[in-house]
Amino acid sequence: MVPPTPATDVPPDRPTSDFGELTRTVRQAGLLQRRTGHYALRIGLTLTVLAATWTVFVLLGDTWWQLVTAAVLAAVWTHVSFIGHDAGHKQIFTGRRANDAVGLVHAGLVGLSYGWWVGKHSRHHANPNHEDDDPDLDIPILAFTAGQSRTKQGVQRWTTKYQAFLFLPLLLLEGASLHWSSVDAAWRGKIKLRGLEKAQLIVHAAAYLGAVFLVLPPGKAVAFIVVHQGLWGFYMGCSFAPNHKGMPVATGAQSWDFLRKQVLTSRNVRGGPWVDFMLGGLNYQIEHHLFPSMPRPNLRRAQPLVEAFCAERGIAYHQCGLLRSYRDVLAHLHTVGAPLRAARQAR
Repeated sequence: MVPPTPATDVPPDRPTSDFGELTRTVRQAGLLQRRTGHYALRIGLTLTVLAATWTVFVLLGDTWWQLVTAAVLAAVWTHVSFIGHDAGHKQIFTGRRANDAVGLVHAGLVGLSYGWWVGKHSRHHANPNHEDDDPDLDIPILAFTAGQSRTKQGVQRWTTKYQAFLFLPLLLLEGASLHWSSVDAAWRGKIKLRGLEKAQLIVHAAAYLGAVFLVLPPGKAVAFIVVHQGLWGFYMGCSFAPNHKGMPVATGAQSWDFLRKQVLTSRNVRGGPWVDFMLGGLNYQIEHHLFPSMPRPNLRRAQPLVEAFCAERGIAYHQCGLLRSYRDVLAHLHTVGAPLRAARQAR
């Protein structure tokens, strides 16, 4: 059995639907065709850099310069994770098995459960930015809507008040959270390939901790792990945060069709090839949500087609620069926490 695959290109309800027309345009442009050569090169280069980074780690030995290695490894792990993301969406191969094989390997390299992530991410794609149904909005110590903020109590209420200031520092814990969720899912039997994924997680932990503590004395080893895991989580969080946070949130039984549900709740980030690389193509979030199985290198070509299509139909299409996207996210979080801060001041 294989883990579920995230929602791919959703067929239109009617042959004449807006999304059906857009799909025909995109397909005729050849943008849904697989780019196996591109991915072969990307995977080869990423794994080569990963191996080279671990080689440098071993050769450097006992030195505080290893904290620089930890930072580099955090960046490499993020790009390994991006490939796992693409495999989960069937962007690399047409068939599910080959994609899942790539996804399982890359998830194993960074100590994540592929089955857990795919299931969670599938729910997100089906209901992006939905207050009740999007798991990415279900973060106990944060609130993304006024409704969520009103339910907070105790420590969660305090963190929500000041969440705009805490958000970026909290991303340093994202790596630990991903590991914990993976272990929890595997040991509680929440994934289909739990035997295989348990073994992967155990082997990863043994190899990772064994290498770090064999090469470094305990103090430096702990520092290496803290820096590496913290920066990996931070990079991952900064790559995903601009995509939907601060965009319209759906509540209850919203009536948007598939096209509008995906476009209105997503934000693109401008910036050219460098931003494309740094964010793993997730900066084309609108196109990615409309066509999840579209290969990453094709998203840039699809962007002007989708933007023009939305403009013709009066559908709001939001994109901005990278720094502006973070500013908008933090401003939204600050606004959501404002009533709780005001309530305290009124006492």
